[in-house]
Amino acid sequence: MTVVHPISRAWITTGGTGAQNYDEFADDAEITEIIRSNPHSALAIEMPHRAPESLGRSFAESLPDAVARLAQARDDGSYTPAEQVVVLYRITAADEEPGYGLFAMVDTDQISTSADEPGLVIRNEDVFIAKVRERVALAEATGHLLSPVLLLQTGNRAAGAGDPNPAEALHLALAEATDTAGAPAATDTDQAGRTHAIWLVGPGRRQDELLALAGAGELVVADGNHRSLAAQTGRLTRFLAVVTTPASVAIQPYNRLVSELTTTPDDLIARLRGAGARVEPVTGRAAVPDSGGTIVLYAAGTTYAVTLPAGAGDGVDNLDHALVERVLLREALGLDPGDKRITYVGGDYPADWLVGEVDAGRAELAILIAPVTVRDFVAVNLARQKMPRKSTWFTPKARGGLVLAELGRSGGEPPRD
Repeated sequence: MTVVHPISRAWITTGGTGAQNYDEFADDAEITEIIRSNPHSALAIEMPHRAPESLGRSFAESLPDAVARLAQARDDGSYTPAEQVVVLYRITAADEEPGYGLFAMVDTDQISTSADEPGLVIRNEDVFIAKVRERVALAEATGHLLSPVLLLQTGNRAAGAGDPNPAEALHLALAEATDTAGAPAATDTDQAGRTHAIWLVGPGRRQDELLALAGAGELVVADGNHRSLAAQTGRLTRFLAVVTTPASVAIQPYNRLVSELTTTPDDLIARLRGAGARVEPVTGRAAVPDSGGTIVLYAAGTTYAVTLPAGAGDGVDNLDHALVERVLLREALGLDPGDKRITYVGGDYPADWLVGEVDAGRAELAILIAPVTVRDFVAVNLARQKMPRKSTWFTPKARGGLVLAELGRSGGEPPRD
């Protein structure tokens, strides 16, 4: 039996509610401005304390506002209900191949975080527990899940001779289904100009086939590590997900900014060299490295190419993001990776933006790191090893606020009629 299921009671956008997920921003002020310009955005529900009228209040104090905004959105027709559906999802943009996915519910007890823990859903990355607690509190207060976990179908189970593997078969099925589905139920345009379109598929043969394909291989958490752990912490029996395919996504850089350095830039460079790093000043603007092995630092108007010393551990421990966490942040700067002075900046923000933050004095150090490859990401996950935190920025992102899952009184599973 598949671990992927229909959404028993879904709420489908009628337009205007789509939003970037709450954790896609390097600056909280951006969230406030998005909510100010579009109060109907689901971001106003997911981040109620960042709404203009709630600034200065805590997340917990603002939860009643989130509940009220969701109730209003349902009452004013911003969402329409649907029963026992899966939702086709297509993301298109000029000069990009279409990306496909399927909104559905996935069994929480299938989440595996280590080699000795059984399960077909692999979560691979360290998280910040405070963010998990916020997601639990939001689900409990509103009774809904507003943002999906992005699951990458790996196609790791064997296919028959001459048959495509599960990931390829799912990709073909989703492409064919959206091409023949007619007009979408709703569309939304994101900040990069991509068009997000959704179609409902009710009970029947097509739904059964899509669910079987979506659950036919191991599913890796590509985006939504906090949301998946929140489902476990909140004792939800199922969580909202978009199951996608490797052909639908790419991994962009995931960089870092550090404010209030614990040492001078010159002393930092000396400490890195003392730890065995190779550090060379470079001319020109700072840029993300084309491939792994070297990181780029920018501080006090100077750019450095840095090769950090590898440790004695396995390949995961020597990924660039892991070396940055261990050698640069912990050893050279004495910072825990969860320190508030560290900002994790996803691939939507180019290198020039990070440099500009340093030049403007809002940060003191920019750390530019080559993106992890999809192949390496899948290999690490299938080996049940853990990726360094905030090391993979998948694009395109699944949009929040398009499809909501209403939670049932059972404590997580959507209501059954």
